Amino acid sequence: MNLITVLLADDHTIVREGLRALLALETDIKVVGEAANGHQAVAFANKLAPDIVVLDLAMPLLNGLDALSRIRECTPASTKILVLSSYDEDSYVQQARALGASGYLVKQSDAHVLARAIREIHQGHDFFKPIHHSSVQTP
Repeated sequence: MNLITVLLADDHTIVREGLRALLALETDIKVVGEAANGHQAVAFANKLAPDIVVLDLAMPLLNGLDALSRIRECTPASTKILVLSSYDEDSYVQQARALGASGYLVKQSDAHVLARAIREIHQGHDFFKPIHHSSVQTP
């Protein structure tokens, strides 16, 4: 079985740790690196050439849209980018798509959707799903 290699790029440590823990449950996905800012995301994507870069938009030193553009320039076409952001406005989705992202998920998505998006993108499909807000129920 070929592993899908993933680079996580998010400035929040707890988010990266949570994503890494979620993806560790998947037998066909392996996190090969983590970046805490946009410059690191570009450098690590260039060095590691992962199959998928999971990229936040709001990051220090270089925002996610600029990082996305630079990653597209310095990595092979086989490296795909999945934006994972708290921004749910259509304008961000359209900008990410125009810059070469293969998918866009909001952080409010159910956890299982991340692995599904990674697999779909790895198979050559786009993953731009309508944004649905789920409600959190309190006891």
